[in-house]
Amino acid sequence: MPPVQPVVQLSLDLTSIPDAVTLAEQALRAGVDWLEVGTPLIIAEGMNGVRALRERFPEVPIVADLKTMDGGWLEAEIMAKAGATHVVVMGQAHDETIELVVRAGKDFGVQVMGDNMAMPDPVAGARHLAELGCDYIIHHIGYDYRTERQARGLPAPSPLDRLREIVEAVDVPVQAVGGLSIEQAIETPAYGAPLVVIGAPLAIDAHAFRAAGGDVEAILRTICERVHAYGDVPVGGGRHA
Repeated sequence: MPPVQPVVQLSLDLTSIPDAVTLAEQALRAGVDWLEVGTPLIIAEGMNGVRALRERFPEVPIVADLKTMDGGWLEAEIMAKAGATHVVVMGQAHDETIELVVRAGKDFGVQVMGDNMAMPDPVAGARHLAELGCDYIIHHIGYDYRTERQARGLPAPSPLDRLREIVEAVDVPVQAVGGLSIEQAIETPAYGAPLVVIGAPLAIDAHAFRAAGGDVEAILRTICERVHAYGDVPVGGGRHA
């Protein structure tokens, strides 16, 4: 696969459509490339959250973070018809579910992001998702897993720990999610992972599902400028930090 331009994706981990639209407007002014309808918004508003963002932002790529585990065809179809351009399926799902999401993606013109969260071997899991036809890989360390381990005084892994291995294992673009600081998120293209996700807790208060305090637009503008400055990022056997 040829190199790709790095992308900044804002996860709208909110529960209100008006709040999501307001934050999305700030994000797009700041230079954000993709909007993600985060799982909290999916739970609160379902396809209506996707539809509202598509109506307001007709040309912007929209990721529906469904975290699909079953009913793959139907969920992908619903979100595609609501206006999503990307849907997320979990690697822990049955292969048949992943295959159905991939098939629906082809039929409805959406791309599929395979999430390796909680897979026993994240590298082998990422490779398997790519082999099943996923267009992107999400290397994901779960929020509850990280925070509960930290609360017990135990170490929590970072998605950077094996990111280079995952980039080397697949020939599709990779993104790293889960517990990264802003600086770490900005660095992920240097590992060969061109899709930079900004969400809770970087721009969203993960406890209250609202925009974080401070000048979020200015913070996002700085992030976008630095990420876009990487230029083309090799995919598969990516550039090393």
